[in-house]
This record gives sequence, structure tokens and C-alpha cells, in this order.
Amino acid sequence: MKAKIFAIVLIVGALGAIGVLSFVMLSQPQWTDEEIDTLKSLWIGSLGQLPPDPSNAYADNPAAAELGQQLFFDTRFSGNGQVSCATCHQPDLAFTDGRAQSKGIGETRRSAPSLVGLSYSPWYFWDGRKDSQWAQALGPMEDANEHGGNRTQYAHLISENYREAYEAVFGALPDLTSFPASAGPVADAEASDAWRELSFEDRETVSRIYANMGKAIAAYQRHIQPGASRFDEYVQALLEGDKEKVKIALSTDEVAGLRLFMGKGSCTQCHNGPMLANNDFHSTGTPLSNGVFADRGRTDGMLEVIEDEFNCLSKYSDADPEACVELRFLPPNGSEFLGAFKTPTLRNVAETAPYMHAGQMATLEEVMDHYNEAPAGPHSHTDLFELNLTDQELAQLVAYMKTLSGPVFAP
Repeated sequence: MKAKIFAIVLIVGALGAIGVLSFVMLSQPQWTDEEIDTLKSLWIGSLGQLPPDPSNAYADNPAAAELGQQLFFDTRFSGNGQVSCATCHQPDLAFTDGRAQSKGIGETRRSAPSLVGLSYSPWYFWDGRKDSQWAQALGPMEDANEHGGNRTQYAHLISENYREAYEAVFGALPDLTSFPASAGPVADAEASDAWRELSFEDRETVSRIYANMGKAIAAYQRHIQPGASRFDEYVQALLEGDKEKVKIALSTDEVAGLRLFMGKGSCTQCHNGPMLANNDFHSTGTPLSNGVFADRGRTDGMLEVIEDEFNCLSKYSDADPEACVELRFLPPNGSEFLGAFKTPTLRNVAETAPYMHAGQMATLEEVMDHYNEAPAGPHSHTDLFELNLTDQELAQLVAYMKTLSGPVFAP
């Protein structure tokens, strides 16, 4: 009798163990082969090497990067001696500034996008009005609301403070003793008049130094790259078949949010690839910036990049015209991009609030509510569609996006 009872206990115990094992197996996410491929495409391990910049012959020159790093943090390159690139792109904020509209000498009309991994993009600024990272670095330098300086001022600073480092990369500096202290094609009337009084050759000499400053800064910024997040660790564990790590890498809600991100939420239509951004432009019905104006976005950006004196096809570019593919094959009509803005990376998105092109939304929860409702916005158009997600699903999506935070690597 005792033997029978013992046998029954063993059988029941074994069945219980099998039941627990089955529950554990069923509780783990089961991904299809197609979903695994998508996960791998979003994984940082798929990022690959930096794309070359044919317009910048110094893009991967270590000496140029060291010079660019110094220029990036030097506040002397501004109209008041208090603004540097790092003013709006702060390393401890994933190279943003935490403001709805960035503030230099004055206040800009848009927020400062993160510089992390930006070298993988063919377009720069929210509206894509620059087609290289070095040309982008030059824009704020002469903007009255940002650095507020001018070209001859910067050329003199280079000559007086960075001559040896500059000449080691770009060759001998010209004699600038006869050049005015303050001149450039800027809003300041006095500096603008002084610029017009310079000969064509002298203006080109100064503009060449100015372009080289941008190329050095871009060489530094190419080193600002994202590190692996908890999401990346999860995908790597899946790919390596490490079941134990898969179980602990993400929570149940985070995995549910990931499934929504790839499926019902349709997020990967725009936030795809290892940088979680398609580098394209979309109208998402974003409300007015502080109710002040309707920003035309990419429609204006396309016109500006074509006319930009430092674009890929310019005389300051190091590229053969055939290499300027993005610029040469822009659509002939930009009206279809009215109110469209560049898709930002979601890497470290939890650290880069506020959100949208002018910081119209303070939290990820606000962003998700907006995407869920898909309003038409100030231009009566949106690329979004109603998602009809529940409050729980929206919270799960936000939980997933917070797993995209990782270290930022910068020299």
C-alpha cells in the first residue's frame, strides 16, 4: 500500500514538473522566422561601418577629428564668446539640450536633434536643408540666434589659436592680416557690408577656411555613436539561442511593447533599421509650435539644400558630381512634403525629451497619444492613421522604447 502511494506521489510530482516546464515555455515569447529577421534588422549589431562622405576628404582623418573636437567645445566661435556646438548638443543629454526650442545667442524655432549616430544619415536638420554633416556644422555658426558670428572672425580665431593643428590637416593658412575682423554673409549689417567690400578671391579664401572648419567638426562627430541597449542585448540573446538571458533581458510588458512596435503599432514603417530611423521625411500632423506658426518643413528644406553654397555639388565639396546622388535626384516638386520632418532616431529616446521638431510634446506618453489619434495637424494632412490602441498597449509601447537607452560613445 505504501509503495502504491509513493508511486502515485512520484507520478503526480512528475506531472507537476512537466506542467511548470510547459508554463515556462509557453510564457516565453515565440518569434517567427520573419519576426526574427525584423528583430535582427533593428539590432545594433546590424549597424555596419560608417558610410563614406565623398564630399569630405577629411571625414576619417584622426587629426581632423581631434581639431574638430576642440572646435566643437570652443565658445569663442560665437558672437558673444559664450556659445559652442556643445551648447545645444550636450554629451550628458545624448547630444541634445533638453529644450523645445534651442537657445544660443537667441532662441531658435526648432529643437536640437541628437547627434548620436547621425553620420548614418544623408540629410541634416529637421527639414534636410543640408546634405552633409560638415555643411550642417556651418549653418549654426552664422545664424544670428545660434552662434551669431561670421567667417572672418572665425578665420582669425583659427589663425591665432589653431594654426598648427589646422595646417597639419588642411595645409598652409593664408596671410589674414589685411582681412577685416568681422565680415561675412550674415544678418549683421556692418559685417555684411564688410563682406561685400572684399574681393571675390578674398571671400573664397575665407569661405574655404570656414568649410574646412565644418569638415573637421564633422570628422569629430562621426565618432559619436550609440552603444548596445537592453533591447540589443535581448536580440543578441535570441540570435545566440541564450534562453536564460532572453527570459531576463526584457520584462513581459517590454516584450509586448516590442511586438506592438513591429506589428499593430506600425512603428517600423518609419523607425526601422539599426538606427531606428528611415532617414526620410513624414508629415505626422504635429501641432503648431507654441501656437505661433505653421512650419513648412521639408518643402522649404528641399529648396534650401539645392541653393546651399556648401552642398555636395559646390566648389567646397570634395565629391565628384556623380557621387552626389541624393542631391542630384531630389524630387522636382517639394509640395508633397509640406509639413514633413525627418524621422529621428529612437535610440536613447527616453533621454531626448521634449519631442517632435519644436518640442511640442513633453513626454513619450504624449507622443503615443498623438500617434494613436492621428490628427491632421496645421497642414490638414498626416501620414499617420488611427491605431486604436488601448491605454495598456500604449504604456507597453513606451515601456519598450525605454529599453532603447544605451551608452553613447564619443572621444
